Amino acid sequence: MEDFSKSLIQSLSKKVKEYPRFSKGEIEKFCWMAVHEYKHGVLPSEYDIREIDEDLYLKLLQEFKSKI
Repeated sequence: MEDFSKSLIQSLSKKVKEYPRFSKGEIEKFCWMAVHEYKHGVLPSEYDIREIDEDLYLKLLQEFKSKI
C-alpha cells in the first residue's frame, strides 16, 4: 500500500465530514467521493465510473473505521 501523508488523510477526512448529508452509516460512499474529488477535481456524477486511487481510498476508510 502506498504511503500517503498524514496531512492529506486528515484533509480528506475533514472534507468527508463536511459533505452535505454526511452519515456514518455511509462512510464508504463518502470516502469514495472525497478520493474521487481529490483525483479528478470534481465530485462524481451519478453514474461516474472513473477510477480512483484504491490505496488512498482504503487508507482514508481505515482512518474513519479506527475512530469508530
